[in-house]
Amino acid sequence: MKIKTIEEKDFITVKNLITDAFTHDEHGYNDEAELVAKIRNTKEYIPELEVVAEDEGILGYALLSEVYLNSAHQQYTGLVLAPIAVNPDSQKSGVGKLLMNELEKRAKALDYEFISILGHPEYYTKFGYKPASKYNILSPFKDVPDETFMIKEIKDDYLKNKEGTIQYSEAFN
Repeated sequence: MKIKTIEEKDFITVKNLITDAFTHDEHGYNDEAELVAKIRNTKEYIPELEVVAEDEGILGYALLSEVYLNSAHQQYTGLVLAPIAVNPDSQKSGVGKLLMNELEKRAKALDYEFISILGHPEYYTKFGYKPASKYNILSPFKDVPDETFMIKEIKDDYLKNKEGTIQYSEAFN
C-alpha cells in the first residue's frame, strides 16, 4: 500500500469514498465530502496535507488543514484532521493508521506544532491524542463532549502555558 498526495483526477473517487465511509459510520453522513471541497477553496488548505492510500485503487483518504488557537493575547496556527475516511471493506486493516502516521510526519516536516481532532476517543487516543481541555483549549462548537475534542502536540510542550479556543476555517461554517 502506498500513501501519496491526492491528485485532481482522484477527487471524484475520494468524494464517493468519503460518502460511502460516513454513510456506514454510526453518526451517519454529514456532508463531509462537501466540507472537503470547501476546504480546498480556503487559505487554510495545504495541498501536501491531503493524502490517499492506494492499493489497486484508493482505499483511504485524509486531510489536514490549518486552524487557529486564539488566546487572550496571541493567535497560534495548527492543524485539524477533517475528515479521514477508509473504504468500509478496508476498515480495521491499518489503512487509517498509515494515513495518520503519514500526515503527522508531513505536519512535522512543515513545522506545525499541533493537530486537533473532533472524533472517536477510543480510536484517536491510540495515536497520542488527548482531550483538548487538558491544555485549557476549547472547541469552537457548542455541546461537543469533552472526550471527543482532542489535540496532539507535534512539538513537545508546545501547548504548555497556552490556552484559548480553536478557530476553524470558514469551510466548517
